[in-house]
Amino acid sequence: MATLDLKLGGPQTVPEAADDGVWLTCIECGETFAPFDDVRYTCDDCDGLLEARYADAPTFDDFEGRGVWRYSEALPFDEGVTLPEGDTPLHYVPDLEDDIGVRNLRIKHEGMNPTGSFKDRGMTVGVRVAQEVGVDRLACASTGNTSAALSAYGARANLETLVLLPAGKVAAGKVAQASLHGARILEVDGNFDSCLDIVQDLASRGEAYLLNSLNPFRLEGQKTIGFEILERFYEDEGRFPDRIVLPVGNAGNTAALYKAFRELVRSGALAPGDVPKLTGVQAEGAAPMVEAIEEGREDTRRWDEVETRATAIRIGNPVNAPKALPGIRNTGGTAVAVSDERITEAQRDLAEQGVGVEPASAASVAGLRKLRLSGEVDPGEDVVCLTTGHLLKDPEAAAEAGADPEPVPNDTDKVLKHLQGKRVSLDGDGLLGKVLGYVR
Repeated sequence: MATLDLKLGGPQTVPEAADDGVWLTCIECGETFAPFDDVRYTCDDCDGLLEARYADAPTFDDFEGRGVWRYSEALPFDEGVTLPEGDTPLHYVPDLEDDIGVRNLRIKHEGMNPTGSFKDRGMTVGVRVAQEVGVDRLACASTGNTSAALSAYGARANLETLVLLPAGKVAAGKVAQASLHGARILEVDGNFDSCLDIVQDLASRGEAYLLNSLNPFRLEGQKTIGFEILERFYEDEGRFPDRIVLPVGNAGNTAALYKAFRELVRSGALAPGDVPKLTGVQAEGAAPMVEAIEEGREDTRRWDEVETRATAIRIGNPVNAPKALPGIRNTGGTAVAVSDERITEAQRDLAEQGVGVEPASAASVAGLRKLRLSGEVDPGEDVVCLTTGHLLKDPEAAAEAGADPEPVPNDTDKVLKHLQGKRVSLDGDGLLGKVLGYVR
């Protein structure tokens, strides 16, 4: 394992800018800012990314209750705009565990949040901060899940919500959520990164409060995924997992989990040697983080052309790369790209274990399998794969990945005859035939 560098950096004493023990610090130059006296997403001095900091680092003994706000001692408020969220399952998948060949494999299913993705964890905190700074319009760019979450939490807070989506590139189920929750939906003739450019411009003009993961407070909610994984895995196994494998789009979760672990190390609640290796997975058609890891670069190169059926991670310019790349490197992790075909296979593998996820979520399992085959992951490892969105987020992709319906007559005896004579469709041109052909 690489030497762990888990210091939070910045001032070790509480700066004058702090408000009740909370402040913002630039990860590049170390400048500090008051958290709520102004709307701020990046450093005034160097435009570096900001990180929320606290006078007191949390311990496991500080946590009580359930859901995201169980971890209020590690968050800027005691409670946020809540539906509620968090407290998602850590599934056992014994057949998949045996097939991949690791000591323990667990699936952290974030699709079980209120709007069906991990984004709810960020919004419960982020929308609460929006109330604190007194804005009246929320906005985000989205590949789908962010728009659904922001629309729901914005509705709950009675705030106007604006979402910008890349035209024709967002799963219908996600657009439907934003629409039903009353958001204004603008379809942009461009990709996700173009949408984010516009939202950032709107935010800089004071026209909206940005709630993409560039917003440091959104990541505060998302770091609770890390707390939950550590607590639940330790409760079940008596130890912490060796590795957490997660899909990477904007790299917010990678950055957030790294921050959660650093805070626990700072308080003494987690030994540096017990920090899980953060391992990122991207689709081959949208893999700037993998490229940066492989080439040893400090930041990513923007990919202007990205394409993958895993729409939630179809992102070519991950804004949280400066936070996430150190998280991967300093925990001894790595990053890997997988094909769309392997993502779909992993989606089916999870479904066979009763865990239904959207394509991007399955990238974590596809990446683990690839790393296990290459020998990067050891057979004795305890691994948690993060799945970020529910199967019904993209029902069209689920239908394409699943078995074809079998037409039968409107007669019970003929249905039984069909079942006895043709247990599965072996039509080589059908989707199920292709699956069976692959298995063979």
